[in-house]
Amino acid sequence: MEKLIKGNYISLVSASLWGAAFVSFACTANEGISEREDWKQFFNKFDAKGTIVVVDERHKLNKTQVFNGLRAGVRYSPASTFKIPHSLFALDAGIVRDEFQLFKWDGIKRGFAPHNQDQNLRSAMRNSAVWVFDIFAKEIGEVKAGKYLRKIQYGNMDPVTQKGSYWIDGNLSISAYEQVTFLEALYKNSLPFRLEHQLLVKDIMIVEAGKNWILRAKTGWEGNYGWWVGWVEWPSGPVFFALNIDTPNRVKDLYKREAIVREILRSIEALPQLKAK
Repeated sequence: MEKLIKGNYISLVSASLWGAAFVSFACTANEGISEREDWKQFFNKFDAKGTIVVVDERHKLNKTQVFNGLRAGVRYSPASTFKIPHSLFALDAGIVRDEFQLFKWDGIKRGFAPHNQDQNLRSAMRNSAVWVFDIFAKEIGEVKAGKYLRKIQYGNMDPVTQKGSYWIDGNLSISAYEQVTFLEALYKNSLPFRLEHQLLVKDIMIVEAGKNWILRAKTGWEGNYGWWVGWVEWPSGPVFFALNIDTPNRVKDLYKREAIVREILRSIEALPQLKAK
């Protein structure tokens, strides 16, 4: 069930596992947020319905822009974008030692070929291998998962599920605004996890890089809607983004997630322009 939250931003309060002071990442509703109705053209180009939140921190502007602000405050299952915090949980709990630890394939044939092989943390993130993260969920358990979620104030912080993965089929849900708030905290190494764990997770999130920029991101797909969340690092500062769109055509719609984000980021010079052929 989609749940509309009252504020465009919900405060994310993180506390150190070692008793450090609370850190609040908060932005009051509608304060400093620009509605970008002109970005509708990018959604229309790909015949997609959805929302995007962009926070541009280059040159210390800290400019927040959004298309479809109402939907940006609606919580959806995070799907595989949850692999970002889930990796931190697994590292902290000692289930994963490092990026090289191997998880043996269980032999069950799944619809996406790259899932049908042994995985490490990096490949599991890149291939979105849900079965690896199901191992993490089983080892961590619902009670401890709830504690982790509350520690970082992630969405509705509810890991309960009747069946399936709780970040896809269960109660856990998060809004586009909240996704960006979480990503900002990770970028600043301000989450209540060891620094080396935050640095590792950011490293395995790298999608693409240029001479003076790095794109870190993660896709997600629940079936009815899809995500692409992350940020682009520039010398002048990061540009965060969180997009979700409806996917009525299922797999055929998945390319639209990255395509829309990339066009929007290029329009504000947050990604380099495509070279003419």
